[in-house]
Amino acid sequence: MIDAPTLPMILASAVFGLTYFGILAERLHRTVVALIGAIAILALGSWLSFYSPEQASAAIDPNTIILLFGMMIIVGLFRATGFFEYLAIKAAKLARGRPWLLFVYLGLATSLVSMILDNVTTIILMIPVTMSLADILGIPIAPFLIGEAILSNIGGVATLIGDPPNVLIGSAAGLTFTDFVVHLAPIVIVAWIAALGVLLLFFRSALFKQPANIEHLLKMDEHRAIIDRRRMIRILAVLAGTIILFFIHERIGLESGLVALIGASAGLILIRPDAQEALREVHWDVLLFFISLFIIVGGLEASGAFDIIASALASLAGRGIVLASLSILWGSAIMSAIVDNVPFTIAMLPIIVGLGERGIAVAPLWWALALGVGFGGNATPVGATANVLAISFSDKTQEPITASMWLRNGLPVAIVSCVIASILDVLGIYLGLF
Repeated sequence: MIDAPTLPMILASAVFGLTYFGILAERLHRTVVALIGAIAILALGSWLSFYSPEQASAAIDPNTIILLFGMMIIVGLFRATGFFEYLAIKAAKLARGRPWLLFVYLGLATSLVSMILDNVTTIILMIPVTMSLADILGIPIAPFLIGEAILSNIGGVATLIGDPPNVLIGSAAGLTFTDFVVHLAPIVIVAWIAALGVLLLFFRSALFKQPANIEHLLKMDEHRAIIDRRRMIRILAVLAGTIILFFIHERIGLESGLVALIGASAGLILIRPDAQEALREVHWDVLLFFISLFIIVGGLEASGAFDIIASALASLAGRGIVLASLSILWGSAIMSAIVDNVPFTIAMLPIIVGLGERGIAVAPLWWALALGVGFGGNATPVGATANVLAISFSDKTQEPITASMWLRNGLPVAIVSCVIASILDVLGIYLGLF
């Protein structure tokens, strides 16, 4: 006989599992599957009184949705200027048309930007350039989109502001920007190099094949790609101002989503495009997909499933800090691969804080949590926002990224990254660095 408190957890987990299976099976569009899952968990939650519509509304992160919407507007205004094609030709010439070198350049640029801007903004800015590059060179787009998303997720772990869970961890633990760079950046560098090597190995057939039209590429004049120079200058000014606001938004009390809306509004005022043109570049299916996922994960959290998982991981702290650290790192990685890492991070914060109040040295646990939720999200197509965006953009190309394609490449990278993080984490504990 199932007791009353357990039934919501079982049903919420079943809905989540079926939704996840439906997304990976790809028989229906992932947005349709997620929407059905959101409706199902909301209906069950209302019926069993563990998840109300008000709680579902609160589970949706408006900042993420607004950030996505605002940056999509800005990128849409950019697209009509020819600026992305200009950057693509410049980058292709710099690499002399060699796809593998372009892959390295774009991956490095994406990772560095992800250290100072959130991954969502970085990916939305980088993908249009990448798509233009693939068109110019006539090379497969999927390896580049997958690689950029994965390397962006890894790069974001290095700083306090690079990944949303890091902001939460820094606030709960009283850690500074410098603390994150000193403790996590060395691990991120090693993991990044290993991840790049794995990706180059897996994509070698596509990246080490010489494009047929290199000579034509090298003769192209990138300046002729610019369609509307006046509009481009205005949008560049808007983007520069938006990025500056991203740097200082926490100091002046603005959410990152509001910053993106300010930038989008400024662009619309300066350019005054047709309304249909401005909204055409918004990926409404992506926004609905994230809203549905937030509702599903919120129901899973309301059922108490996260509390059980987090408590089980934290209970290992009594068996030694090394075992506890590794358990949290791998447990967080696994959870981040199947659910959004933000709710799980939130569930873990009070538990680690409570361990600290009991006199346990929890500093290694904070770093283990940050590494696990950051690296684990690369394993699956829904493990990180950047992954979903890359897949969504690929839907408009001749080579859509499938769930199986992502798993074949993302899962090994996540495992390798977590193994490296585990080794360096343990080494840091024994040397007293953590």
